[in-house]
Amino acid sequence: MKRTTIFAEEELFKEIKDISKEENKSIADVIREAMQNYINQKRQKKKKLSFIGIGNSGRKDIAENHEEMLWKKFLK
Repeated sequence: MKRTTIFAEEELFKEIKDISKEENKSIADVIREAMQNYINQKRQKKKKLSFIGIGNSGRKDIAENHEEMLWKKFLK
């Protein structure tokens, strides 16, 4: 584990202290958990759209003919 120093507004630090008391955790544990949640949230947003652009049909008319193509498959 790496040690670091952060600067926080007094009100933010007070909130962290309150949470640490409520949850019976150390201030460091609360901050580590908050950082991990932040990272998970940021990474999840990027992953949600990762499927866009996958695959290449080789066709250039998909945008113009998508409804016809979908209905052909559906009505078969």
